[in-house]
Amino acid sequence: MGVTADRRTVGHPGVGRVLVVIPTYNEADNVDRIVARVREAAPAVDVLVADDNSPDGTGAIADGLAGADPQVHVLHRPGKEGLGAAYLAGFAWARQRGYDAVVEMDADGSHAPEDLPALLDAARDADMVIGSRWTRGARVLNWPLRRLLLSRAGNLYARLALGVPVSDATGGYRVYRAAALDAIDLASVRSQGYAFQVELSRLAHRAGVRMVEVPITFAEREHGDSKMSPLIVAEALWRITTWGLRDRRAAARRPDALARWP
Repeated sequence: MGVTADRRTVGHPGVGRVLVVIPTYNEADNVDRIVARVREAAPAVDVLVADDNSPDGTGAIADGLAGADPQVHVLHRPGKEGLGAAYLAGFAWARQRGYDAVVEMDADGSHAPEDLPALLDAARDADMVIGSRWTRGARVLNWPLRRLLLSRAGNLYARLALGVPVSDATGGYRVYRAAALDAIDLASVRSQGYAFQVELSRLAHRAGVRMVEVPITFAEREHGDSKMSPLIVAEALWRITTWGLRDRRAAARRPDALARWP
């Protein structure tokens, strides 16, 4: 048995078999680069490209990568349904195939695959690891001041409104162990974009999932167009406010129901 096969059998030490889910929509300029970096940084993990029928041919490029590497897989989805839906489909794909942990990672290179080993190491003693932009030791590169302030303010608001004890509730570079995915009510998740990450943070916290943050280096994309929009930001603010009010009402009715809030 070769070295690659041995690594696939063993997985990441202390964590097990790991699947990195990379959602894509029109990421033809990035998908081959990001997959290559993941495979170099963490040879033991498998990769799933979840493509939303990209008109720029991203799915076909991913098929070529999968044909050349048995640790790369492609999930072709019928159309653009949003980041949250793509991750939920990736989670289901991983659970059906017995993976022990699932990683969320953007396709645009903003999440450095070179940080992945540190996140996986942290998952040995936690069920959910957030690659944080706002904890000590993290770096954010090439962001204008407006984006920095928006992200910091949004995360502060999420923490105050929901009582989630993390500095980067909107961060999308994460490791979920199987126990965390089992504990979170994934069937209830409806949000997308920033709101999706906040919702999973909230649900994980309420379920008692062991969460830790690991500092990462976050860089603005160099190729392709950002999927961020005012609508995504508005959705996040509306949902965070709604969840916060709902949790407060529930805590007022039953103080024991939300012992972890705030």
